[in-house]
Amino acid sequence: MRTRDLAFGLYADAQGRAWVVGLVEDAVGSRSARIIGRTIADSNPGSELSTAGTYDHLAEQWAVEHPGQDGSSRRLVHLRVHLACSLRTWRAIRKTVINGLCPEGTAPHTCRVPWMAG
Repeated sequence: MRTRDLAFGLYADAQGRAWVVGLVEDAVGSRSARIIGRTIADSNPGSELSTAGTYDHLAEQWAVEHPGQDGSSRRLVHLRVHLACSLRTWRAIRKTVINGLCPEGTAPHTCRVPWMAG
C-alpha cells in the first residue's frame, strides 16, 4: 500500500467541515484503507495562493445558491486526507466522497457544502 491524498477545497462552517470529514471516514472505513493524517488549512500546500485565491468561486457559489443567508461562519479551507491504500481503493473512496458531497440527480439542487476536488 502506498500513501495517497484526497484533497478538496471547501466553503464550510465547522459543522460542514465535520460533515465532510465524516463522509471521508465512512468511505475509508468500508474499504481496505486507513487514514494516516488529515489537515485543514487556510493555504494550499506547495502553492503561493491562499485558499481564498484558489477557491473564491465556492463562496460565490454559496451566495448565489443561498440568497439572504449569512455566510460569516463559513470559510474557505483546503482539506487534505492522507490515506494508506491501493490506487484502486483510492479511486473508489474519492468517487464515494464526491458522490456524497453532492449527489447527482435529475432535479436542480444545491450542494450542502460547496467544494472542489483537488
